[in-house]
Amino acid sequence: MLEKCLGAQRVRRFQRALRHCKVTILCLVLTIVVLRGTIGAGKFGTPKQDFLDIRDRFYSRKLPDNHRHLGELQSTTSEDSTSTTTNYNAFDINTILVDEPDDENGEKLNPHEPYRLGPKISNWDEERSRWLRKNPNLSNFVRPNKPRVLLVTGSSPKPCENPVGDHYLLKAIKNKIDYCRLHGIEVFYNMALLDAEMAGFWAKLPLIRKLLLSHPEVEFLWWMDSDAMFTDMAFEVPWERYKDHNLVMHGWDEMVYDDKNWIGLNTGSFLLRNCQWSLDILDAWAPMGPKGRVRDEAGKVLTRELKDRPVFEADDQSAMVYLLARERDKWGDKVYLENGYYLHGYWGILVDKYEEMIENYHPGLGDHRWPLVTHFVGCKPCGKFGDYPVERCLKQMDRAFNFGDNQILQIYGFTHTSLASKGVKRIRDETSNPLEVREELGLLHPSI
Repeated sequence: MLEKCLGAQRVRRFQRALRHCKVTILCLVLTIVVLRGTIGAGKFGTPKQDFLDIRDRFYSRKLPDNHRHLGELQSTTSEDSTSTTTNYNAFDINTILVDEPDDENGEKLNPHEPYRLGPKISNWDEERSRWLRKNPNLSNFVRPNKPRVLLVTGSSPKPCENPVGDHYLLKAIKNKIDYCRLHGIEVFYNMALLDAEMAGFWAKLPLIRKLLLSHPEVEFLWWMDSDAMFTDMAFEVPWERYKDHNLVMHGWDEMVYDDKNWIGLNTGSFLLRNCQWSLDILDAWAPMGPKGRVRDEAGKVLTRELKDRPVFEADDQSAMVYLLARERDKWGDKVYLENGYYLHGYWGILVDKYEEMIENYHPGLGDHRWPLVTHFVGCKPCGKFGDYPVERCLKQMDRAFNFGDNQILQIYGFTHTSLASKGVKRIRDETSNPLEVREELGLLHPSI
């Protein structure tokens, strides 16, 4: 029929072209199959994914904008979570933590004058008393023999150099909040360097002075290092003992005044009364703190004058020992060196004894039997380098946290399965009369 219409020659040309098209299509299909097997599916995916992708493309045109955006986000997240993880791992936090350039017009340290924390104040007791009379609703005592206390701690504004360090800072502040909540103490957490000259050991001094002047209602400021934890949640500081003193530190009179030993006291956890005397001792304490040549030269003096002190730049603890030993007549009467309980407890001699404490003693003692504070001196969990192996420090910090946290969890009928575990177990049966439950330590509703 075709030959009659088109002629024999044209039919043969048409048939030849049709065979060529079939061969071309077959080659194209084989090429696609080979490419998929060699370099992967790319954005095509499996045949099912191809179908779903085509369906979603048509369907998405019918969705309102909000629903379409949500669907696209969910699709991207579910299809390639590995890619998301890779992006986070490759992200450099320093790209958003860019410091502003130093203010060239700011106040510069005069090398020919002693460093000062601020303008000299000489009438703070009178000014503060006047303010308290005008604000009777903000009494400096919350009840007789119970002063209003502000616990102050803090950390660097930047992420820790040790990747897990921020997690341990979180544990440490959680621990402090728990204790303060039970004992009616307010908390101030600082992440700002208020004075660039007073970095490192000394950063606490400008902060403490500023808080004393800004909170006249606070009777005692309690400084605690970020690497210290409360390990006796039931112990109440014997405030009445310090009614005639302005500065309370863990230490020993003979080691400070007689031996001039640089570890005769510890400044990682101390109490400071809000008064003129405290402003004066801060002013006397600070001049060794400015970084650079001043601090280096002061460190040489401290190493020469204090017993067993290694050679390094001036630190706030050594400077306090030096100040008290040199001017005991001026400061000594108002300083209480406490060793009746552990306002500071060195972790190296405490943490391995926790199980023995649990077996033989109980919270509320605060001393070597059940320490108020366990301080991880030399561990530096936020830094890359410390005085002790990082693995040992972090394991012991976990034990200390869990030791203190057990006293919180027991209020609600739980405890950690062990001091090394983050897991918890039930220690009290549920009851249909929960308000009749009496927990052992009386911490659920403390008489703060």
